[in-house]
Amino acid sequence: MPNLDAPRALLSALELPRTVLEVGSLFASAPYLALVARGDGHPVMVLPGFTASDQSTGVLRQYLTSIGYDARPWNLGRNMGLRHEGGVDDLQTELDQIQRETGKSVSLIGWSLGGVHARNLAKRSPDQVRQVVTLGSPFGGSPRATKVWRLYQSRNDIAVQPEVVDRYVAQTITPPPSVPCTAIYSRTDGIVAWQIAMEGPGPLTDNIEVYGSHCGLGFNPAVYYAIADRLSQREGTFERFSRSGWRAAVYGPARAH
Repeated sequence: MPNLDAPRALLSALELPRTVLEVGSLFASAPYLALVARGDGHPVMVLPGFTASDQSTGVLRQYLTSIGYDARPWNLGRNMGLRHEGGVDDLQTELDQIQRETGKSVSLIGWSLGGVHARNLAKRSPDQVRQVVTLGSPFGGSPRATKVWRLYQSRNDIAVQPEVVDRYVAQTITPPPSVPCTAIYSRTDGIVAWQIAMEGPGPLTDNIEVYGSHCGLGFNPAVYYAIADRLSQREGTFERFSRSGWRAAVYGPARAH
C-alpha cells in the first residue's frame, strides 16, 4: 500500500463542530432509528477509541439495548493501547466472561483504535466472535496516516523504525478468519485517513461509507442504522449492505479497498 498522509488540517479543525451537528442529527433521527428490526438479544461489546472510555460509547450502547441487543461496555478504562492496563489478556477475559454469562457468541463494535482491538481479538478467538464492525478504525495501512500516531507511540513505546511499523501493519491488515467484518468509514474523517479504515475484498468483508467526522461516528444516525442492519443478520450468514432506495442518498457507493 502506498504511503498516505494524515487527514488535512482543515478537516481536523472542523471535527468538533461537525461532531456537534451529528449529535443533534442523532436526536432528530431517533423516531426513525427506532423502526429498525428488533434484535435477537445476542451480546454486543462496544470498544472505545484511543484515549476514550466506556463513557464515550454510552449513547450507542443505550440505542443497541433499546432495539433488542445485550449491549456491553469493554470495562477496561481508557483505551490507551494494549501495552498497559487493558491488555490483550484482559480483553480476552472480558470476552470469555460475556460468553460464559450468555452462552452466545459476541458481536464486537470498535470505534477507531477500539476497532483494531476488536479485529485482533476476533483473530485470536474466532469461535467466540459473531462479527466485527469497525468505525473509522486504522487497521488497513500505516498508522502514520492518522493525527494521533505520535501520541500513540509515546503512550505505547512503539519504535519509529520502518520495519517495526511494517510489522504492525502486517498484523492488523489481515481480517480474522471466518468472522464477518464490516468497516464503516468517512472520506471526510479528520483523524484517520479513510483509505486505511477500509476492509480489503473478501467473502466476509464489507465497507460502508457515511458522511461525517471521526469523533462523530459514535453519534451519526447513518452509522446507527448501518450497525443495526449488520447486527440483524442471522448468525452464520453474511450479506453485504444494501444501498437500494433511500440508502443510495445517505451512504456512499460500494467500494472495495
